[in-house]
Amino acid sequence: NSILPTLGVSIAKKFDMNSICIPRLAGEAAGAITSLEHKTDPEKSLVINVEYNQLDPLLKTQGDCKGDVADESGYSPYPGNANNIVIGVEAYAKTLRGEDQGVVVEFVNPKYKDETRTEFKKATRLECMMQDIPKLFQKELGSDVNIGFTTFDRWFTFSPAKNSLESGIEAVQKGSIAPGTMSSAESDKYIQNQRKLKHAGMDVKVTEPEDLVTIGGIPVTPGPRIIICPAFAITQEEVVNKIQGGSITERSSLVLEGQQLVVKNLELDGALIIRAGPQCEVEVDGLTVKNKGFELEEIPEGAEVEEAVRIRGYTMAKNEVMEIIIEEPGKYYVGSDGVVQKVD
Repeated sequence: NSILPTLGVSIAKKFDMNSICIPRLAGEAAGAITSLEHKTDPEKSLVINVEYNQLDPLLKTQGDCKGDVADESGYSPYPGNANNIVIGVEAYAKTLRGEDQGVVVEFVNPKYKDETRTEFKKATRLECMMQDIPKLFQKELGSDVNIGFTTFDRWFTFSPAKNSLESGIEAVQKGSIAPGTMSSAESDKYIQNQRKLKHAGMDVKVTEPEDLVTIGGIPVTPGPRIIICPAFAITQEEVVNKIQGGSITERSSLVLEGQQLVVKNLELDGALIIRAGPQCEVEVDGLTVKNKGFELEEIPEGAEVEEAVRIRGYTMAKNEVMEIIIEEPGKYYVGSDGVVQKVD
């Protein structure tokens, strides 16, 4: 979602490096973009990421000394780093040929099991961060280096799946609204696609925070669960051009795939999957679908399931679904009854 607009900003602002950012929750386990002012040499001041475990101690020694706290917006005044970066090729090439050859400083960020800090939660490793490359850019380019960031709404670009289900449940119990689990990331993707279809004019309920339901210990959307494959649409313009009218109920599940697929006046109450091959021009108009659909079911305690399912805390009961799969090249039309008609 955010790469193309960030690329445009990078070109317009002539950024050597541009970090994609989101409004950051105070105390969130995500780095923050800051402007660090050098006390004696202004040319050494730099816009750069500060890791979350270093941010609070730093802020407690600067300004009002309150640490990593929210401002009147409810978020940290420092944008959260989504770790998606657009880098200028000229600056990057010069840095790779420079004294350090692009090698950034290494560090250790231990994760402890509890506040006693006597046992690791997981193996501690030696790390180096791509976010630190502005230091090398400044070394090679001097005061001419141009580092910036571009901020988007969280729903548009940021929902990491980096925590175990157990860690996510613990975070939720402590009041976090960003558990960072596979299930929360999957839910956020569904909600993002709800917004996209609503923007295109479809009658679809967008899940708000108060609508979330807890499944497997993590708050997730009750639906609709919508997957928009890259082959169907990437940009806002593509979504608007390919979706016209229609409605989808909250309990529904929808998968759309196909470069030349257009969906008009769909009425969905259940589960529907439409996949069209790369040379298949498909118009779906007035299709009405009502079936038992899919349901999320919590995994019973002690049940043996594969890892890809276990990390979500739930499985998908696929009760009933309409599938429209078109692979043979050609032009097709699908009407209200779901029958595929080849029209060329």
